[in-house]
Amino acid sequence: MTLQEYDYARESPSKLAASCLLLALTMKNLGGWTPTLEYYSGYSAQDLHPLVKRLNFLLTYQPRDKLNTVRSKYSHRVFFEVAKLTPMDMLKLEEALTRC
Repeated sequence: MTLQEYDYARESPSKLAASCLLLALTMKNLGGWTPTLEYYSGYSAQDLHPLVKRLNFLLTYQPRDKLNTVRSKYSHRVFFEVAKLTPMDMLKLEEALTRC
């Protein structure tokens, strides 16, 4: 989804990927940012918090007329129907990120 948004073009791909992973871990309640993830990504959880919040905002307020093909593809069970996941409430996300 970020490929279609100009605001994300200035972010480094590695930071964007790490932020997406942290958001996914948080959304699925699979734990936080571990020392191993920090070591291999090069980013601390605190480095990623602002971008994670922006990504969740993008998921929350995405225009429904854009990216229909991508949404349809990732709504399939082969991709674990990740496009059907509801974004996190911003307050709950903030709370979860403070625990990381």
